[in-house]
Amino acid sequence: MIRRLLAGLLVGLLLVPFAAQALTLTLTLEGSATQGGLMVGRAAPGATITLNGQPVAVTRAGDFVLGFGRDAKPTATLVLRHPDGRTEKRVIGIKARSYKIQRIDGLPKRKVEPKKRDMTRIVAERDLFRAVRARLTPQSWFRSGFVWPVTGRISGVYGSQRILNGKPRSPHLGTDIAAPTGTNVVAAADGVVALAHDGMFFTGKTIHIDHGLGLGTVYAHLSALGVKQGARVKKGQLIGRIGQTGRATGPHLHWGLTLGALRLDPALAAGPMPGR
Repeated sequence: MIRRLLAGLLVGLLLVPFAAQALTLTLTLEGSATQGGLMVGRAAPGATITLNGQPVAVTRAGDFVLGFGRDAKPTATLVLRHPDGRTEKRVIGIKARSYKIQRIDGLPKRKVEPKKRDMTRIVAERDLFRAVRARLTPQSWFRSGFVWPVTGRISGVYGSQRILNGKPRSPHLGTDIAAPTGTNVVAAADGVVALAHDGMFFTGKTIHIDHGLGLGTVYAHLSALGVKQGARVKKGQLIGRIGQTGRATGPHLHWGLTLGALRLDPALAAGPMPGR
């Protein structure tokens, strides 16, 4: 009896390291593998990740985010290196989209064709935005999920080619939601207010919320700011009110989603608008 028990114990001890070596530490991914899409993932703590050869920021807990631009190629290659040195490779198929052409007339000429004296201000504000988008806070506030900051008529969609006052301009990289001036605007997800500007040349009163790992949301053309820079906010918290400041023909919210310098589609992150 004793010999059988000892033999069983020995077999059990021999199996433990073998079983540990056989474990496969996989990653999880959820979200939109499409042009303009955002994906949220989790890997083993201590893992490192690259996407198309570029390093991806990862929190200590293993959370990370991936983004695919307006004109992303059909596939992206993700490589995960586990803490023990093993690697996993995953090829992600990216769904292509077709984009609309949107013509907007009636804008003040100066907002479409700025004067030379406006350029110093425009360049300074562009640099400010770039600095805010370059923040890499090692937090995963984006895990709260995303909601629509306001509901209303969608007056502009992500990716559409813009023709302003008859002049071709860059694609629209956000979602526009028309609503009456003064309508409440809420934070789309948990985060920290990285920018609360009282009046930019193009975007007027503007808020940018940092959701961690370089992921942020932008709220532009506001009539009033309801939060200050540096404030911690929760998903659904009031942050401002709809307006028509900056380059706008009517009261609406321009809502953007950014991952570093990459512009993504916030409507994909939040899903269908409630009630529509």
